[in-house]
Parts: sequence; structure tokens; C-alpha cells
Amino acid sequence: MQSNMIPPKPAKKPKTLEKHGDIRIDEYYWLNERENPEVLKYLKQENEYFKSEFAHNENFQNQLFEEIKGRIKKTDESVPYKYNGYWYYTRYENEKEYPIYCRKKDTLENEEIIILDVNDLAKGYQFIDVTGLTISEDNNILAYSTDTLSRRIYTIHFKNLETGEILPDKIENTNGTCCWANDSKHVFYSVKDNVTLRSHKIFRKQLGKNSIKLIYEEKDNTFNTYIYKSKSKKYLIIGSDSTLASEFRILNADKPNGKFKIFFKRQKKHEYSIAHFNDRFYIITNYKAKNFRLMVTPENQTNRKYWMEVIPNRPETMIEGIELFKDFIVIDERTNGLTQLRIINNKDKKEHYLDFGEPVYSAGVSVNPEFDSTVLRYGYTSLTTPNSTIEYNLITKEKKILKQQEIIGGYNADEYQTERIFATAKDKTQIPISLVYKKSLKKPDGNPLLLYGYGSYGASLDVYFSSVRLSLLNRGFIVAIAHIRGGQELGRKWYENGKLFKKKNTFNDFIASAKKLIEIKYTTPKHLYAMGGSAGGLLMGAILNMQPHLWNGMIAQVPFVDVLTTMLDDSIPLTTGEYDEWGNPNIPKYYKYIKSYSPYDNIKPAKYPSILVTTGLHDSQVQYWEPAKWVTRLRENNLGKNKILFFINLDTGHGGASGRFERLKEVAMEYAFLLDLEGIKK
Repeated sequence: MQSNMIPPKPAKKPKTLEKHGDIRIDEYYWLNERENPEVLKYLKQENEYFKSEFAHNENFQNQLFEEIKGRIKKTDESVPYKYNGYWYYTRYENEKEYPIYCRKKDTLENEEIIILDVNDLAKGYQFIDVTGLTISEDNNILAYSTDTLSRRIYTIHFKNLETGEILPDKIENTNGTCCWANDSKHVFYSVKDNVTLRSHKIFRKQLGKNSIKLIYEEKDNTFNTYIYKSKSKKYLIIGSDSTLASEFRILNADKPNGKFKIFFKRQKKHEYSIAHFNDRFYIITNYKAKNFRLMVTPENQTNRKYWMEVIPNRPETMIEGIELFKDFIVIDERTNGLTQLRIINNKDKKEHYLDFGEPVYSAGVSVNPEFDSTVLRYGYTSLTTPNSTIEYNLITKEKKILKQQEIIGGYNADEYQTERIFATAKDKTQIPISLVYKKSLKKPDGNPLLLYGYGSYGASLDVYFSSVRLSLLNRGFIVAIAHIRGGQELGRKWYENGKLFKKKNTFNDFIASAKKLIEIKYTTPKHLYAMGGSAGGLLMGAILNMQPHLWNGMIAQVPFVDVLTTMLDDSIPLTTGEYDEWGNPNIPKYYKYIKSYSPYDNIKPAKYPSILVTTGLHDSQVQYWEPAKWVTRLRENNLGKNKILFFINLDTGHGGASGRFERLKEVAMEYAFLLDLEGIKK
């Protein structure tokens, strides 16, 4: 039984926000005062209210957590790959939360060398993220990055792998990645702006010395910059990206003190990426190619006038990436919403596609560090097929499963059904929906159904297997993914038709998907649930304003719901880099359009469904105060009796908890929320 505790209500401190002659009053603007004790007090009160309202569900949540955790193989190991004379792999031990990174020299029969045990690094921290592991060319020094606050601000550390010593060299305020020059002495890295957290400068450091030099500064505040090394090891490459443009600079990795040369100067709406092999660069570019084309150029003639076409633009297929081998090119493509791997023989120019044998799936190139190889490693999964690492012989076309995710307690894929159906959007566009359910539990008059969506930044929602999801499927839920516009599942046009002045297509597509599932009796409004996170949380806020009665419940994870105010504040991380996604509201026409859908600005009195909102105090992507303000204003306008719950993880940021088991506690919480609304208690 739920409590009668009254939800907390922060004080109203009206602030007038004026732009282009338009006035908005925000009573809760002050909640952005991160250091204000009154703010922290309020957030803690929200957690107390949540705990009180969720107390009746606590045991079930714990049971779900143990159930979900119980399907995970506790002691596990990745498939080893060979690089520069060593075999590398990652393993987990028993109940430990974090990975152990290992290698073996020459053969897998040799003694294991632990290069980094993240469990040791995690001691004393509520949160830790370790990323950017990269080893010097002489195999002696490991660089790795840590974030212990969950703000995605990383410190780079260096470890001598011969002695085990952590070196005194330490680089703070980075994006978490770095790369080595071929002399194994110089390292290159990017740092973040202290206020906006935009990666804006590239530095070179000589290990063991105070020799630090600024190499490049990205002065356009709509661009981020980063650095990496080509697979060929010949070039260090500085990249600069905005939403709609890119630019690269190259330097011979044997000459770290040299000067970077622009590959091809940035141009508005020109996106490209580069990969090097032998004496050539391969370029994926959208120059006169909506869905991108593949081109090639001599390494000493990088101006676009020298680029020669290898694969042309095709209206039905988008090129997303390439993997180069000595005798083959493997192209990541996307057609009709599905990923494909196309293989071209460089010698005879013959080509073929991999056959995956399922109607709805996801596939992508895995770790392939060596050029001189005739086998391709790729990952494969579907809504019913556990994650698999597969080796494919590029000559004989034989497949070998190297590893498939093991589900403890057993799993039979034949017991589950996956489908792809289509909804008709407001403008008659056909919207794909992928769904999965347990065959024996499918009811002719409808099931509880969870519909998930995102629809922003051109991010494609590819299907994947989830052992976690079984806890819903085995209790009769159908889980569906709406491949709405704003993603890139059906090519570049799919993205462009869900952004800027076409952003509302994203929301209409999701609502159309929900209505289609009701129409074909897969569910009813009394059993329909919506979920989305970050920009998918914006989606949740928009559809809640548009169709509050369509849903029985909703989960909004770290939701981006105060779009207009955030996009007007260029001191907030991500803002300036996202003008090409949402529009720049300093321009009146964009201001007007964003205001017309921004969830926080369009709340109106309604009977709302039950809602669970989550956030992290240290979130650098969507600041905690957005959902805090949104929840308060929703409660003020709620004409019904359904509860609006707000959970704040005071130790984490955008991605939630860091441990492999710890992060499942929030998933169990969300599932317990959904199942409780269905009256399912076990």
C-alpha cells in the first residue's frame, strides 16, 4: 500500500526570462544553483518521498534485481584479439563489479599479465568509469583514464607495465582518450573547457618531462575536437566535428614534433571521415551524396579534387563505416533499417553481403586490429539471439561463433517471437516498429506493452538481445522499439526529417506507433507504457503534453525537458554544439518553434499517467534541474490521482551507476514500477 506522504514542493522564486519580446516566468529556475544547500535539501526530500511511495515495492524490486543478476555469468571472459605481439582480453571475477584487463605475450598458452584491475581502482569511490586504455608502441606503458564523479571529465594516468608502477605523470580535465606517437614517448590528448565541458584543445606531452605543448585549439564553439591514430599506425589524426560538418588534420606518427596538415578544410554541411592504408586514404563523405559515398585518394593529395569514387551514393542505402584489410574492404551499410556488412575483394573486385538469417537483427564490425588478415570479426545480436562474436573467413565464407552470451538458468530462443511491423505516421510515412514477446503469453485481446523510443542526433535504435528484458517478457510484457524519425535507421533523410523545424515528426511518429499497437490489439491504453532517456526523455515530455491519456505509465530517464532555456544558455555543456540539431533560439524563428514543443514550457492541466522520472546529480549531459523543475510543474498541473515519482542518484551522472551489477538496481526499480502498475507482484 502506498503512503499518504505529501510530495515535496520547492519554493517558488519567479524569474523573468525574456527573449525576442517574449516573456516566460520560471518559478523554479533557482534549482540550477548546484551549491545551494536548499537545492540539495529538496533533492533529498524527493528521494525520501520516492522511498516512501515505493516502500511497498521494495522487496519485489530486490527480488527482480537478484533475478536479473542471476542470469549473468559471474566469471566471464571476452574473446582475445592479437595486437602488436600480445593477446588482449577482458575478464570478470565472481561478484566483482568491474573488469580486469589482461594480456598474454605471443600465444594464449603463456602466462597471464594483468595490465589493469578496475576493482582495485574503484576502492573508496561510489562511482568510477575507466576508459581510453591505450598502450605505447613499445608495449611498456599503459595510458588509461578515470572519472570518479560521473561528469565525464577524465584524468589520464600512466602505468609502467614492466614494473607495475603508476607514473607521476597525470593529465586532468580531458575527454578520456589519448594516443601515442610511434616513439612511445610523446602522447597527444584533448582537454575540456572548464565551464562548457567542450573538448576544445589538443596538447602534446612528453612522458617524464614537463614538456607540454598546445598543438591545436578549436575556436568555433559549435565544434568539438579529439585525436586518434590510424589503424596503419602511420598517422596521428586530429578530428573536429560539429553536428553537420567535420575536418581532419594529419601528422606522420614518426614525427611527433612536426606540424599537422589539414586533410581537407571544413565546409558547411560537409561531413567526412578518413581511414589510411598503404599509400592511400579512404574517405566516407556526404559531398554530393545524401547517404554518403566511399572515395579514395593518394595520401599526399588529400584535397577533394583528387578524391576518386569507390562506392557511389545510393538513395536506399547509407554507408556508416569501413574496415580495411590487405585484400578486402568491409563496409558497414544500412538498408531499410537493418545493418549490413558488404565485403569487396580488392584483387578481383568481386563482392558479397553476409547473410544473417533473421528478419530483425543487428550486426557490426568488431575488433580487427591487423591489416594482413583473411578473417573478419563481427558482432551479431537480435531481440531473441544473445550477443555473439563471430569470425568470418573472407575467402572461404565460413562462419565460426567464437563466443555467445551465456544466460545462466537457461534460455530457449524458440519460446520468443520477434516481429517488425509498420505504423502510418501523420504525414503517411511508414514507421518501423520492432517487437518481441514470449509466444505462450501472447493474448488475443492485448498484453501490457512497453514502447521505447529516442529519435534524435541521427542515432539509430538497433535491436539487441537483453537478458535483463526477460524479466518483463516472462511476465507477459511485449517490448517494442519505435524507429522514429530523428534517428538514422532509414538513411540520412530519416534523420533530417526529425530535427530542426521537423522535430515534431519524432513525437507524432511515436504516438502513431503506439496507436498502431493498440489498433492491432497488441495492447490497450490501460496497459501501454512509454520509456525514453535523455533526448528520448524529451520525447516522453512531448508525447505526455500531446496525448496524456494514451499511456498507463511512463518512465523518463535523465530527460531533456527544458529545451528552450537550456539552448539559450551557452554556458551549459553541449548547448553550442547542438544548434544544428535543435536550432539556435537566439534566432526568433527557432525560438518560436522550440518553444512550441519544449516539454517544460507546454505543460497544461491534465490527468497524467503514473510517471517515474530519474536523474543523476552530476549529469553533464542533461543537468539535474531540468527533470526537477519538470516534475514539480507536472505535479501542479496533475488533475488525476496518479503519482509522479522522482528518483535522484546523488552519486552518478548521465549513465547511472558504474558497476556491472550496481547499475542493474535502477533497472530493477524501473521494472518494479511497471509491473506494480500491472498488479504483478512476483
